[in-house]
Amino acid sequence: MADTLTLFTSIGLSEQKAKETLKNEALSSALKEAITQVQRVHGSSGMDKAMGTLLYSMTSRLKDSKRLAFLSDCIAQRKICTELQLSAALDFVKSHPQDPINQKEFDEACGVGVVITPEQIEDAVESVIKKHKEQLLEERYRFNMGLLMGEARAALKWADGKVIKNEVDIQVLHLLGPKTEADLEKKPKPQKVKVAENDAKVKKEEVAMNSNGMSGEGRSLMEQLRGEALKFHKPGENYTTEGYVMTENTMDLLKKHLELTGGQIRTRFPPEPNGILHIGHAKAINFNFGYAKANDGICFLRYDDTNPEKEEEKYFTAIKDMVEWLGYKPYAVTHASDNFQQLYNLAVELIRRGHAYVCHQKGDELKGHNVPPSPWRDRPVDESLVLFERMKRGLFAEGEATLRMKMVMEDGKMDPVAYRIKYTAHHRTGDEWCIYPTYDYTHCLCDSIENITHSLCTKEFQARRSSYYWLCNALDVYCPVQWEYGRLNLTYTVVSKRKIIKLVETGVVRDWDDPRLFTLTALRRRGFPPESINNFCARVGVTVSQTTTEPHLLESCVRDVLNDTAPRAMAVLEPLKVTITNLNNSMSEVRVPDFPANEAKGSHAVPFTQTIFIEQSDFREVMEKGYKRLTPEQPVGLRHAGYVISVQKIIKDSQGKVVELEVTCCSSETAEKPKAFIHWVSKPLMCEVRLYERLFLHKHPEDPSEVPNGFLSDINPNSLQVISSALVDTSVKGAKAFDKFQFERVGYFSVDPDSTADKLIFNRTVTLKEDPGKI
Repeated sequence: MADTLTLFTSIGLSEQKAKETLKNEALSSALKEAITQVQRVHGSSGMDKAMGTLLYSMTSRLKDSKRLAFLSDCIAQRKICTELQLSAALDFVKSHPQDPINQKEFDEACGVGVVITPEQIEDAVESVIKKHKEQLLEERYRFNMGLLMGEARAALKWADGKVIKNEVDIQVLHLLGPKTEADLEKKPKPQKVKVAENDAKVKKEEVAMNSNGMSGEGRSLMEQLRGEALKFHKPGENYTTEGYVMTENTMDLLKKHLELTGGQIRTRFPPEPNGILHIGHAKAINFNFGYAKANDGICFLRYDDTNPEKEEEKYFTAIKDMVEWLGYKPYAVTHASDNFQQLYNLAVELIRRGHAYVCHQKGDELKGHNVPPSPWRDRPVDESLVLFERMKRGLFAEGEATLRMKMVMEDGKMDPVAYRIKYTAHHRTGDEWCIYPTYDYTHCLCDSIENITHSLCTKEFQARRSSYYWLCNALDVYCPVQWEYGRLNLTYTVVSKRKIIKLVETGVVRDWDDPRLFTLTALRRRGFPPESINNFCARVGVTVSQTTTEPHLLESCVRDVLNDTAPRAMAVLEPLKVTITNLNNSMSEVRVPDFPANEAKGSHAVPFTQTIFIEQSDFREVMEKGYKRLTPEQPVGLRHAGYVISVQKIIKDSQGKVVELEVTCCSSETAEKPKAFIHWVSKPLMCEVRLYERLFLHKHPEDPSEVPNGFLSDINPNSLQVISSALVDTSVKGAKAFDKFQFERVGYFSVDPDSTADKLIFNRTVTLKEDPGKI
């Protein structure tokens, strides 16, 4: 150990850095081997610090150990002399994993033998400064000197960056002279334009939402996913991906993979059919289906149906419905169970190769760190083969035996289970099997069987990436690339299947599609258009970090879509009867535009009679400062009707509540323009309206520091208000479930599936975006 420490410090590493390196067995071994190889050329004292730095950098960054000798020799021969050349060399060997390496191509790619003279650097910098001379003279030392550096480096790729910087400094000084007092003054900050407090809050949250990865602002999802945008590997070039594990058979397997797929991008969306999809799944659907669509590829909908105890037909149906509702059509609908026989055969092969064994320990006994290995880990292969066959034939009780893989995962989990016994009939295979594969075993092999190119999954599966690669390589099958992205989370909600079931069982919500939840079926029932959910995913962007956003950002996307697609109607939630005394008892019709901003999109007729109904809140018996609607002293206009009404008499019930107004009307063309126009209905339909608010009172109902007594104690008692006798104009008659309307001045509403021929039921989707200070 002491000799190795001395060896590492001899190449220029500090003692602390050398000790840290010794703790990493793989790095320590590789660095020692590289130093030994260079010493064969230069002797033990002939290696300078620059060469030692390159060796350390190379060994710490090199993924393919079989290239260690080649690159060490390049450094020893002084073919690679700079960090820039080393980076190019590492990129080259990564993208050329097959032997032999073409030396000529390598030398060209890494600038081997390229000599940059001081004169060339001087000429390149002079050319760049001449190009920007006018702006330099105007801005002087406030000019972005990094721009000059960048352009000079681009012209002379293999030049020493420090030499270029020195030359830039010298030539700028020659042009501008020394810095003056004016040059040393701080650059004045541009004045900020004041924005409304609410707008600023939304903007701030949008910036925060997009700060941890690729911003979705201003770009469609397809633009974010197309071509090189995500820096993903090309089909067949899996080996160029950081962390991808190569074997001697990798290139042959990739060649066969390309022959089968024709270089086509293939993704999959693999939900478990034991619950309803939620808003987080919408991002996964958009990412998987969207990436394939944006790049002319295909995407499978694959049910991970390996847990028959929790799977129900209604979940299979609902998942497919939601994928298609969001606008995507799977290339094929597949099931993990399609491959049960092939997966079993591969498990037998895994045992034969010595990579799996039958174990009789309970699952919890192998969890955690520093856990001793199972006493059955080294049992003979033939014995495990016999026992696995007995598991398949149902000769063990549940929990009595499992098949485990001989590997340790990143999170310290040892020998993950590949197969377990479950005496539960499967919805597709019936009683054919009593052993079922686990996610850790099934997922990567189904990806391999379907020739998936990009296995896209959320960040929590990063800990399983090593087992993904290990299993494919242990069986010598095609190994796709696993890419992780940040999960999408919303505040004021829970999406856990277990917790939603608890909400249903305790009667807090009616079912998985209760509009207060953020399952996709619930959002559809509430009236969220699928386009708005896709737009929201695009605005969030394809982030790597976990994203937690506010519901109102999703609601903003909903308003954007509904404003252009939901025809207008008038509805009164809390009616107040109004009799127009100077209007005869006949009925006329009023034309109301479906979209006032674009009347060419059509209109509908509503009746107008002597009796109308207005909102109770649109009348106040006592005038208040700032109130602009109807009072005994203040007339108000009726939207679309062409009339202004004035109060003549207030009628109250025995408790003193206002129950009716008698008013007179006059044409809005002759009357003084009123301060406000209100909506109304006449000869209306009675309907039920359901007003929804947030289900939880706190942002993070699952966080014990915010909600010590658990999420069930955080229910908002006002999350649902049912108005059973609201009034709506006759234009909505005949509306079908999920039809959407904007009730003028009230909000956006969607027809609930509970509606009947006799009575429509409307769910409030979102409120209108109005000035909260307006009364």
